[in-house]
Amino acid sequence: MKFKTIIEPFRIKSVEPIRPRTRAEREVALKNAGYNLFSVRADDVLIDLLTDSGTGAMSSQQWSGMMKGDESYAGGNSFYHFEAAVKKITNFKHIIPTHQGRAAERILFRSILESGDIVPNNTHFDTTRGNVEYRQATALDIPIAEGRQPQTYHPFKGNIDLNSLEYIITENKERVPLAMVTVTNNSGGGQPVSMSNIRQASEICHKHGIPFFLDACRFAENSWFIKMREDGYRDKQPIEIAQEMFSYADGCTMSAKKDGMVNIGGFLALNDDKLAEKCRNLLILTEGFPTYGGLAGYDLEAIAVGLLEALDEHYLHYRIRTAEYLGEILNREGIPIINPPGGHAIYIDAKTMLPHIPQSEYPAWALSLVLYLEGGVRSVEIGSVMFGLQPDGTEKPSEMELVRLAFPRRVYTQSHFDYVAEVLVHVNKIKEHIRGVRIVKSPDVLRHFSARLEPAHGHLIKSIVK
Repeated sequence: MKFKTIIEPFRIKSVEPIRPRTRAEREVALKNAGYNLFSVRADDVLIDLLTDSGTGAMSSQQWSGMMKGDESYAGGNSFYHFEAAVKKITNFKHIIPTHQGRAAERILFRSILESGDIVPNNTHFDTTRGNVEYRQATALDIPIAEGRQPQTYHPFKGNIDLNSLEYIITENKERVPLAMVTVTNNSGGGQPVSMSNIRQASEICHKHGIPFFLDACRFAENSWFIKMREDGYRDKQPIEIAQEMFSYADGCTMSAKKDGMVNIGGFLALNDDKLAEKCRNLLILTEGFPTYGGLAGYDLEAIAVGLLEALDEHYLHYRIRTAEYLGEILNREGIPIINPPGGHAIYIDAKTMLPHIPQSEYPAWALSLVLYLEGGVRSVEIGSVMFGLQPDGTEKPSEMELVRLAFPRRVYTQSHFDYVAEVLVHVNKIKEHIRGVRIVKSPDVLRHFSARLEPAHGHLIKSIVK
């Protein structure tokens, strides 16, 4: 007999208390944080959907594995357990651990990029873009047209535009040392990439002798979408689908804080011997010896278990259904989101929701602040604060103004998400009263992490509705 309720495929063994703050307390917290949710203390947050990176709950099997952690400086058993798990899924020749994904990006791009180079991608996320631009190269986003249209339905809105990829490589072959595809496409709404698109992108790159890499942070979620939506994959296991995805690539960067199901860790994996040697030398310089790469042995053990747990069908069914569940409520209430919902988050289309706020006053940032102020829900802006600052110091509005509600893995239950839905419905009712913000102070790179802002008109909400 089939039942409709999708239950959490786990039991809760340990709990961490959370305490609501009053609206007045949250207002003070925002002011003290310079109206930047990254600077708000975690204790002052009720439901923390800032990111799904490193914020999940580890399983009993992972905690058990950590007790076996080998903390030898070189050649520890934990590295070989970790390496075997990564190779089982990716089949890449060289596995280089790092403390998190951005370290893998920095090492790869420092090893392969020169000033003036171009890196095509479906959509670079913030640290990927930052590491490319730090090398004075261009991080070029070329998603399919549907990927920039929040309300347009497409089963694989994360796909890279193959015609644009072919053209860019043909016209700039000497300036394109590699191309990438991010699975799932985080900045594009957590949208999946089809196997067909990955395969064809790989074929284009290899035809021109250019390495093809995956940003594989959410490879398991992408595998599930392929299983559910792409012809010929319904009867395949997620691990089989993941293995095929990686077979088309020459390497990958990975933040294991996502689909590695751990609180810290990542890796760089590749097949090229010379490039691997160069990357390992950089690893030793800044991260650590190649068999620990900035991680403790117990972290390597946790990743070895988590990578395979992320591919469990029961977990993936529940994980993706969580986003669908919240998305259904918001669609029913007329709250504009990127449709269909992605795998790890809901993305609110703030440009559509708050048309009265000009992009120069950062509508998505303002909306994220109001979600916290009204309900204690912390989210993150993916819009003109995150991506508007150009490498030459000029300002360019982002194509989309999104607020991402990212779901930590195995942390919140349905009642938590029902509460989040209530907060969103309430904020939608007072949306005409929300006002924009302006930047007071910010760094030159990745400014969203530490910028300080203030209400552009003296208040976030013109007429307080309680």
